[in-house]
Amino acid sequence: MITCTVTYQLNPAKLDAFETYAKVWIHLVNKLGGAHHGYWLPHEGANDVAWAKFSFPSLAAYEDYRARMADDAECQRAYAHAEKTGCIIRYDRTFSRPVLEGATPDDLGI
Repeated sequence: MITCTVTYQLNPAKLDAFETYAKVWIHLVNKLGGAHHGYWLPHEGANDVAWAKFSFPSLAAYEDYRARMADDAECQRAYAHAEKTGCIIRYDRTFSRPVLEGATPDDLGI
């Protein structure tokens, strides 16, 4: 599994527009074969940073998603919403792999 974490810098005056964008992308990632884990929007502290996490079975599956979303009308509408509202200033993507199962020190030889 590969997990993508997107860190957004937002326009604080456009948080409602970003939340609309976020809800659409949760639907879209799930529709296109991923597992969206949600968005984390500003509450206390910095008012211009948000995060999203979503996973795909592999990097190849993520690349397939990227190719299909370029041709998806709903995806293009979501991008147009962000552009029109100016809710996103910039974003960065980071990929990671999860460790989901624990083990005893004895199991790991430590």
